[in-house]
Amino acid sequence: MSQSEVRATASAYRKWRQVKDGIATATITAGGVGVLLAILLIFFYLLYEIMPLFQPASIESETQFQTNSIAPALYLAMEEQAEISFRLGGNGDAEFFRLSDGNLLSEAKLPLKGADILSFALESEESRIFALGLSDGKVLIAKHDYRTSYPDGERLITPVLRFPYGDKAFLLSAGRPLEQVAISDSDDALMIIGVTDGQLLGRRWVKEEDFLSEEVTLSEEDVSLPDLDIIPSRVLIGPGQQWLYVLAADGGFRLIDLPEQTITDRGYLFDSGKLSQARFLLGGISLLVASDHGAVGQWFVVRDKERESGYKLQPVRQFDIPDGGSAVLVTEHRRKGFVSVDDQGRLDLFYTTSHRRLLSEDLDVGAIRAMAISPRADKILVENSEGELASFALHNEHPELSWTALWSKVWYESYPEPDYVWQSSASNNDFEPKYSFAPLAFGTLKAAFYAMLIAAPLAICGAIYTAYFMAPALRRKTKPLIELMEALPTVILGFLAGLWLAPFIEKNLPAIFSLFVFLPVGILVFAWSWSQLPSSFRSRVPDGWHPLLLVPLVLAVVLGCVELSAPIERAFFGGDMRAWLTNDIGVSFDQRNALVVGIAMGFAVIPTIFSIAEDAIFSVPKHLSYGSLALGATPWQSLVGVVIPTASPGIFSALMIGMGRAVGETMIVLMATGNTPIMDANIFEGMRTLAANIAVEIGETEVDSSHYRVLFLAAFVLFMFTFAVNTVAEIVRQRLRMRYGNL
Repeated sequence: MSQSEVRATASAYRKWRQVKDGIATATITAGGVGVLLAILLIFFYLLYEIMPLFQPASIESETQFQTNSIAPALYLAMEEQAEISFRLGGNGDAEFFRLSDGNLLSEAKLPLKGADILSFALESEESRIFALGLSDGKVLIAKHDYRTSYPDGERLITPVLRFPYGDKAFLLSAGRPLEQVAISDSDDALMIIGVTDGQLLGRRWVKEEDFLSEEVTLSEEDVSLPDLDIIPSRVLIGPGQQWLYVLAADGGFRLIDLPEQTITDRGYLFDSGKLSQARFLLGGISLLVASDHGAVGQWFVVRDKERESGYKLQPVRQFDIPDGGSAVLVTEHRRKGFVSVDDQGRLDLFYTTSHRRLLSEDLDVGAIRAMAISPRADKILVENSEGELASFALHNEHPELSWTALWSKVWYESYPEPDYVWQSSASNNDFEPKYSFAPLAFGTLKAAFYAMLIAAPLAICGAIYTAYFMAPALRRKTKPLIELMEALPTVILGFLAGLWLAPFIEKNLPAIFSLFVFLPVGILVFAWSWSQLPSSFRSRVPDGWHPLLLVPLVLAVVLGCVELSAPIERAFFGGDMRAWLTNDIGVSFDQRNALVVGIAMGFAVIPTIFSIAEDAIFSVPKHLSYGSLALGATPWQSLVGVVIPTASPGIFSALMIGMGRAVGETMIVLMATGNTPIMDANIFEGMRTLAANIAVEIGETEVDSSHYRVLFLAAFVLFMFTFAVNTVAEIVRQRLRMRYGNL
C-alpha cells in the first residue's frame, strides 16, 4: 500500500471516528437533556395538579327576583342540583320556585289550625326535617322533599312538602306557647324539646317497627329535664340524643346530659356581647355560636380532665367578623365550612378545620334576613329585608388546606386535645378529613433513619475492606454477589419482611437483642484468638481471604442466640419479653415495626451504598497509598489519612443516594409496617411514609377531589425533599472534591 493510500485510509478513519464521536456526544447530550426535561415535566405536572388547592374562593351574582309572600322567611333551602329552592314564610306559607328565573312551581299552606309560629328548628340539612313551635303549645313536623324522574329522557325534579309523622301537630305544652323548640330524629326515637315560660319541656317517641309489615309505631314517653337558672334563648339537641345545649341571650350556656338528666357544664360563650346565632356544623358535634360583637366561636364536648368521667363544653376556635355581628349563619351540608352575613349584607366564608377565612365580599343586596347554601356548596341564596331573593354562584372547591392544617397541631372534633393526624376517609358522611403531613414526614424520616442506621455502617465498612484489604480474586466474586442483591424486587423483600421476618423477630426478641452484644464480642474474641496462633499456622490463610473465616462464626453466633432465646426469655423476662416491654418498661410493641423496616430496607439499600463507595475507594490512585506506605505509614494509617479523604466525595454520594432510596422506598414500608400514621420514635412502633401513603390511597380517591390533590401535594413535598437533599449533597461533595482533589 502506497503512502498516499495510507494517508487516505488514516484520514477516512479519523473522519469516521469524528462522526462516531459526534453521534455519541449528541446521543449523550440528548439523553441528559431528556432526563432534565422529564424531571421538569414531573415538577410542572405536580404543580398543575396541586395549584387548584390554593386558588381563592370567589362569588358572582346570578339572578334576583321578588318573592310572592309578604311574611319574612323563616327558612330557605335548595335541592341537590340547586335548581329548585324552598322558602318557608313566618305565616306558614311554603313555596317551591325555580332558582334560575324565580317562577313559582308550587305552594302550600301548613296546617297551623289558627296557631301562630313562634319558633323554628331544623333537624339537619341532610334529613331536611324541620319543626315549628306553635302558640298553642304544639309542634308541627314537616319535610321538604324532591322526586327525580326522567320522562322522555329529560330530568324532571318534582318538589313536595311532606309530613313524615302526619299533618297533626304533637302536643308538647297544653295551651302554653313554645318560645323555643329543638328536634332530633334518629332511627330509634324522635325527641322534641321546647321552652315555655323559661322552663324546659321534653318528649320522646320511641320507634317500634313491625317485623312483618315494617310499619313504624311511636310510643310516647316524657323526658325528665333539670331546672334551669338561666332564661333559654336557644336549645339544640346533639347527635345520638346525648346532649342538650341550652343557650341564653347573654351568652350563658348549660350543657345537659340527657340520659343522666343532669347539668354537666355551665359557663359563658363570649366575654362580651349577646348571642345572635347558633347552629351545628355538619355532624352535630361542633356548635357554632355568633355574638353581636362580631365573634363566631366553635365549641364541642370533650372529657373534663379535672373530673373523672366528666364532660365539658370546650371552646376550640374563634373567627372574627370585622364589621359587626353575624345576622345570619348557615353551615355547609357536606363539609365543615360555614357562611356568615352581617347586617350590612357583607358575606364571610370560613372553614373550621383549616381555620381560614376563604372569602369576604359585599353582596350589595342590602340587609339580609335569611340565607341558604346548596348541598354541593356551589350556590348561595339570600333574602333581603325588602323581600327580594338573590342567588349567587360560589366557587370554593378546596377549602380544607392551610399551613396549619398540614404541619401544625389541629384540634379535630371528638379529640381530647390538638394533635397531628392523617385520616383522609371514614365510613360516615359527617367525617372531618384530617390532612396533617407531619406524621407522614416523620414516618418517612423514621424509616430512612433506621434503614441507614443498619445499612450505612455495614455497607461502608464492607466497601472499605473489599476495595482496600480483600484479595483481588475474592473481590471479583464478592462485589458482583453483593451488587446482585440490588436486583431483588422490593415487593419480594417487603413480602418476606411482613410475613416471615416480623413474626420471627416477635417470637425471638431476646435473640435479636443478644445478637447486638454477642456478635461483636464473638468477632473480637475470634480476632484476638487468631492473633495468638503461631504465625506458621496463620500464614496458611493468604492475606485478604480472612473474611471467609468469619462466615461460620457468624452463623454459629446467630444460631446460638436463636437457640438461647427461649431460656433467656424465661429467665429474665417472665417468659414474654413483649409483655415485659409493654407492662414493665412502658414501651408499646407492634409486630410490624421500625426494626423490621430497618432490617428489610437496610438489606435493600446496602448494595447501592456498597457499590458506589467501593468504586470510589478502589479508584483512588495506587501511587497515593504506595507513597504513604513508602513514607512509613501503616496500611491502616494510609487508609485513614489518604485513601478515605480522597474517596470521601464518592462515599458521601453513596450515602446520599442510599438515603434517597430509603426515603422513596414504597413496597417494603407498605408491607412491613402497620402502616399507621403516628408520630412515635419507638423502634417497636410502625409508621406510614409519604411514598407508602400515596401508594395506598391514590387508587381510592375521587379524581380532582381535595384528597386526590393532597396526595399530589404529598408527592410534591417528597420531590422537593429529595431535590433539597441531593442539592446539599452535591454542594458538600464538590467541596470535598476541591479539598482532597490535590492529594
